[in-house]
Amino acid sequence: MKKIDVFTHIWPKPFHDALIAHLGHTTDITRRSEAVPMMTDLDRRFEVMDMFGPDYCQILSIASPPYEKYADPSKALELATIASNSMAELCQKYPNRFPGFIGTAVMSNPDALVADARRNIEDLGAVGMQIYTNVSGKPLDRPEFEPFFEYMASTGKPVWMHPSRGANFTDYLEEDQSEYEIWWTFGWPYETSAAMARLVFSGMFDRHPALKIITHHAGGMVPFFEGRVGAGWDQMGARTTDKDLKKVLKALKRPHLEYFKEYYADTASFGSQKAIEHAIEFFGENRVLFASDAPFDPEGGPMYIRDTIDILDRLDISETLRCKIYQDNAVELLGLKL
Repeated sequence: MKKIDVFTHIWPKPFHDALIAHLGHTTDITRRSEAVPMMTDLDRRFEVMDMFGPDYCQILSIASPPYEKYADPSKALELATIASNSMAELCQKYPNRFPGFIGTAVMSNPDALVADARRNIEDLGAVGMQIYTNVSGKPLDRPEFEPFFEYMASTGKPVWMHPSRGANFTDYLEEDQSEYEIWWTFGWPYETSAAMARLVFSGMFDRHPALKIITHHAGGMVPFFEGRVGAGWDQMGARTTDKDLKKVLKALKRPHLEYFKEYYADTASFGSQKAIEHAIEFFGENRVLFASDAPFDPEGGPMYIRDTIDILDRLDISETLRCKIYQDNAVELLGLKL
């Protein structure tokens, strides 16, 4: 069977060159990305991929952070265009290694948002679009982003949702920044879960029932807190007196937990077997896809791929389910032709 790694990150050379020309130098999370050889060195990427045999392949996506962190809307669109063109070229040149790529939506440029997504999917052949869990602090259920979700639902292509949160999002109100990278370790799973909730309770899936969203890192906190998400939120409004939240649940066409279970999840869990098991139990066998989050590990690529494959190979599951996670779910959801 193929092992289709659906969430791996890259900075193709034309994009990397354009980014450095724009920034001058990298800092914080962009420096972290640039420091990983596999991110920018294609030869090193192939060396790592070859460690896992000819059946291992990658879906490419641009790495964090969101474009709006380092560029205005116009420049962000320019960088996004270079990135998508470059990934499309890599997929055309190396189809066995890279059977598809994900465009990154320029959410900070709502006027061009749908047109750019259409260019990625209809012109370049992207298998979906990547978004982040907030747009410069704005939630995804804002009206200006609705046309994007409407378009993506119409295409049948999935949206990859990547967490975004920086050190400026503090752990405590009296502080100026998050300490010890708590913003990343606990903040990113929270960001994913909060964004999932905002889309559910805003009625996004009722308005666009064909919308498909893949949540990064095994669905964030949601599978672990199914009780709070389900039965706990059945009591929405009981803890709030300044607004009537009971009408939120009544406005949904179905019980809210059903919507959460319709998200998809990947297996990028930093080597946590329990996280993957919980994701399979919560989202179901047809909604979990193999992903490693390469190359963001201490070895610059091999470790997370190897650890994730080791976990999936030893899980006490049927070979049919293993094949679904490695290959079949991705082929069906992304429309791949292997």
